[in-house]
Amino acid sequence: MRTRFWHTLGNSFRRSTGLRSESGQSLVEIALLTPLLLLLLVGLIEVGRFAFLSIIVANAARTGAAFGSQGLVQSVDTTDIQAAADNDFQNNGQNVNKLTVSSSTSCGCDSAGTITSHSCNGNGAGSCATGHWVVMVSVTASGTFNSLFGYPGLPGSISVSRTSTMRVQQ
Repeated sequence: MRTRFWHTLGNSFRRSTGLRSESGQSLVEIALLTPLLLLLLVGLIEVGRFAFLSIIVANAARTGAAFGSQGLVQSVDTTDIQAAADNDFQNNGQNVNKLTVSSSTSCGCDSAGTITSHSCNGNGAGSCATGHWVVMVSVTASGTFNSLFGYPGLPGSISVSRTSTMRVQQ
């Protein structure tokens, strides 16, 4: 009985000293994995920043198209279309100098949802043999995404371009 007690005590002592020798292993594993986890975290932040800029550029294009779709006069007012897009971009905390905006109008005949393109005259009015005349304004906004850090094999900046097209109210 006594030998069994000392034997059990000896095994427990050996187990506890074994744990002490393995405790350094966890520290080494954490030290090796921390740079990898930080790299993943920075990558996630960069992807999030790119997605945010893409959404902001798309919203600016949509805002410019919404302004241009208010009427025939507004559809060709490129200065105010750009101002509307710039204001939306700036209101979201972005630098307006990093946004370029272009707009154009197109005309056509809408026949049951299928639009056949025609050239637009000065006032946007036209006629169709079948269907009805429509005028559309398209606004393209472009911005530049600059990454926080330089990554080997990846560009430091990426151009983001979004287009929004809306039918003009007549």
